[in-house]
Parts: sequence; C-alpha cells; structure tokens
Amino acid sequence: MQTRMTRLFGITHPIMQGGMHYVGLAPLASAVSNAGGLGTITALTLGTPERLAAEIATCRSLTEKPFAVNLTFLPSINAPDYPALIDAIIAGGVGVVETAGRSPERYMRTLKDAGITVIHKCTSVRHALKAQDIECDAVSIDGFECGGHPGEDDIPNMILLPRAADELEIPIVASGGMADARSLVAALALGAEGINMGTRFVATREAPVHDNVRQAIVRASERDTRLVMRPLRNTERVLINPAVETILETEAARGDDLVFDDIAPQVAGIYGRVMKDGETDAGAWSCGMVAGLINDVPTCADLIERIMQDAEHLISDRLTRFVT
Repeated sequence: MQTRMTRLFGITHPIMQGGMHYVGLAPLASAVSNAGGLGTITALTLGTPERLAAEIATCRSLTEKPFAVNLTFLPSINAPDYPALIDAIIAGGVGVVETAGRSPERYMRTLKDAGITVIHKCTSVRHALKAQDIECDAVSIDGFECGGHPGEDDIPNMILLPRAADELEIPIVASGGMADARSLVAALALGAEGINMGTRFVATREAPVHDNVRQAIVRASERDTRLVMRPLRNTERVLINPAVETILETEAARGDDLVFDDIAPQVAGIYGRVMKDGETDAGAWSCGMVAGLINDVPTCADLIERIMQDAEHLISDRLTRFVT
C-alpha cells in the first residue's frame, strides 16, 4: 500500500511510531522501521546531544531503513539545547524529524537546509495550517482520543481529520485512536495518508518498558483514561491509577487557585519509575483511549503485518460488498 506518506518517508507501510518519553528509543524505533514502518527516537528522553547521537548510532546499527527523531519544543526556563540536538540529528544522517509542542519555525531553515523532512504534530486545523505555511512537509493530526497532550479543543478524529483534509495540501498522518487495520482504513477514508501509533507500540515486545506497563495497557478498557492538568491548560490523557485520582481530587479542591506545584509529586519525574521500574501507580503517564482495543503484546513485525493484511482484506472484501 503506497500513499503520499510512504513516498515522503521512503517506507513500505503507512505506519509511524509516535515519539514517546522513555519509549522512543533505538530498540523500538529500529524494530518498527525494520517492519516497514517509520520508527521514532525521542530526543528529550536522551536529554543531551551526546546521548542522542549515541542512540542514533545504535539505531543505525540495528536498521538500514529510515527512522525519525521526535523533537518536542517545550516552554521552559531551563530549555534543552535545541540547536545542539539538531546538530546531532543532522550529523547522524537522520532524514525525518517529527516536531511537537511549540512551532518549529525558528529551526525550520536549519532542518530544511540539511535536507530533513519535517512532520509537525498538531491538535487543531489552525495549527496545521501554520505548519504548512512554514513549509513543514507533513502534519500528524492528534485527535482528542490520543494519549499524551490532545490540546484544548476536544475534537475527535472523526471530525478533525476530514476538517484538516479539507484545508490542507500537505499529507496528513492520523494520530490518536489508531491501533489496527480498522484504524488505518478509517484514517485513509477520512483523508489521512497513514497512521501514527503510540500506545499500541508501547504494548509490543520490543518496546523498552517494564512488562508491568504492557500488561496495564492490555488490561485497560477504553474507559480507563483520564484528563489531567486541564485547569493549567496543559491537558494530558493518562491511564487511571491512585496517583491520577489524587491529581483530580487536588484539581477539584484547588479550583482556579491550582498551580503546578500542587500536583508536581504525581507528575514530575515519574516516567523513569513507570517505564523502567514498572511502578505503574507511581504517577500520571500517557495512555490513549485506544487501550480498549489492545489485547495482546506482539512483535512490531507481527503487528504491522497483521494491520496491513487485515487492511487489504477490509478494503477488497468487506467494503467492496457494500458498494457492489
């Protein structure tokens, strides 16, 4: 199956792995790329240009296929050294960068001059149009269903994807609620050129996470996520656990007086404890509603092969029956 997404990234299947904190590392990225998708290393997990360069080199040793680096621009007093991280990406010969958070406009010329394809993660049509205006090559549209930060508009992908397709000329990759062949076929029908999966790839054998994390996702239903940090306008969809319940109680009690420090013990510095040590109740960690569709822990190769085979069946058999 070839789409503008596969041609743009030089990949076999229109499936991208999301950039996820403490998950988007060389073992997973290389496995996704070797299976024909686009794997992604998450730069801010590595933190320094030296560690990012080493992870890129490791990934390069594990796959000859294209892979991406996610670079999230965060508002911060002590911001990461973004120019140095970009230098490491360029020096490592990475051909695709997924940007997220704030607009990448400040760094676009450097990335484009290096021949890098840029896909920007957006949660609204207006932000996607801005990304197109600053010459991003594609956008990843995150619907309200997604794990992590869905923005503040609360628009699900059944509406957001066709709205984006109506407005944009550059390729759209659907993110949020993507898990299987039905997701892919639906995304294509709604105007996307492929899918970006985050939570689904956490529950794979190659994901560098504790097995407790995989099993927590498998056990979860579509009703087991919550939105935290809404009063701070930094909304995040996370898997429910006692720490998340504490956050919600604190947010309700503090109301308009809430500040980040009120919930910091359940949010800050949590990911290492969750992803590496398996303390799944330690705090808030991103998980999409799509957990309700995840019932197993396959290899990346088996997952992608299953999606593509089932998608071909859906298109050639089931959908054809409805139009003939």
